[in-house]
Amino acid sequence: MKEKTNEGTKMAVTILYPEALYPDDSVERGIFGPDVNIVFRDTTELSELSDADCAAADGLMILRQAVTAADFARFTKLRCVVRMGVGYDRIDRVAAAKHQVMVCNVPDYGTTEVADHAISLVLALRRGLLLHHYAQRQTPPAPWTVIRDPMVRRADVLTFGIVGMGRIATAVALRAKAFGHRVVFFDPYVPNGVDRALGITRVPTIEDLMRQSDTLSVHAPLTVETKGMLNRGLLSLLPTGAVVVNTARGPIIDVDALHDLLKSGHLSDVGLDVVPVEPPVEPVPALLRAYRDREPWTEGRLIITPHSAFFTPEAWDDIRSKSAETIFAALLGPRPQNVITPEMF
Repeated sequence: MKEKTNEGTKMAVTILYPEALYPDDSVERGIFGPDVNIVFRDTTELSELSDADCAAADGLMILRQAVTAADFARFTKLRCVVRMGVGYDRIDRVAAAKHQVMVCNVPDYGTTEVADHAISLVLALRRGLLLHHYAQRQTPPAPWTVIRDPMVRRADVLTFGIVGMGRIATAVALRAKAFGHRVVFFDPYVPNGVDRALGITRVPTIEDLMRQSDTLSVHAPLTVETKGMLNRGLLSLLPTGAVVVNTARGPIIDVDALHDLLKSGHLSDVGLDVVPVEPPVEPVPALLRAYRDREPWTEGRLIITPHSAFFTPEAWDDIRSKSAETIFAALLGPRPQNVITPEMF
């Protein structure tokens, strides 16, 4: 099979899917056309691939797996890796650059889903939905009346703080504004004027953000700079009774500090869609252990979901098609898109 180009002919491009994701290649074939080799494999990590598969691949599609320096050394003709999602922290981009492999992601799927999930966590906690849920399931049920708790507040008296102001965070900011929050954010990398365009307030330092955020929602990528960024000292700057929600990446926040601050009452509520190690392995963080053990201080105040914020059937379809479009553009033109540049290392 040959791929025709203006420079003559060359062997067809081969795109490798190392994870068993789909029952057939119908969607991919519709995007790639007939002259691209599509290889599906069923592995749990790239080291299980044969040398022949690695040697043949021009493009590599990654959803859950990591791509290490040792992996890149085996892909002798690889030109592009597409992370089939937004986060790219499991790809060794230094090794990719060494081997002259382009790394791309898919930043425009699941935006509304993750934004909705973040706001849903905030509303469920701030409206005391889980407090009532647990109270009314007791034996006997709690009295048929309101629960007076500091966590229950009106949105328009609260400041909603956002770490990072990318696509998802922008959607969150607009939703938070719609519910009446005053919205502030910290992101040293977005251009001037974003705050004015969105009608929100930019703060100069992350310390400023923490001190005034009654609700904190995390939307930064996981990088060398952001790993562990929200440490105990910063989290302690949040006002007493603050809510913390993380739908970004688990290692950005000190989860042990969240445990201590929630248990002590400094934080009123926590909502996490991500934890430091996924899926969790023993020994799990103390916060997750307390949640699973239904310790009384967690009930109604802690929600943990299994990195599911992105999911709807529509978003899952978007991952498949947009990922294929991204690697096609990188390998066959007209020009690459969604490239993660060296400046983002």
